[in-house]
Amino acid sequence: MKYAALVYYQERLIEAMSEQEWRDLNQECLAGVERLTDQGHFLAGQALQPVESAASVRLRDGEVLISDGPFAETKEQLAGFYLLEARDLNEAVQLASRIPPARFGTTEVRPVRELPPRDTGAES
Repeated sequence: MKYAALVYYQERLIEAMSEQEWRDLNQECLAGVERLTDQGHFLAGQALQPVESAASVRLRDGEVLISDGPFAETKEQLAGFYLLEARDLNEAVQLASRIPPARFGTTEVRPVRELPPRDTGAES
């Protein structure tokens, strides 16, 4: 089953790192992805740019509303995600506990909801 591991941390903690600390953290993340890939658990993932580069889009009564930044004011910001393959939630949580930035914030683990195939209206 697929699980999304959403990585959150306080950007100010990362911004306060020295260049070497930041480089070391990135190398640790790359090594972790390599390990997860070798074990057959890593499907995809990306780090995200800081929240000041974000935009939130809402559709209300047919009108598109766009605002700068993330949707909610929170203490921790979404920093990236890992898409993992795991037997169950327990294994996904165990895998997520090894994601290096977890020590700076929170990693939310959530099962991926598969959408049903698109109904094309064609009859068999």
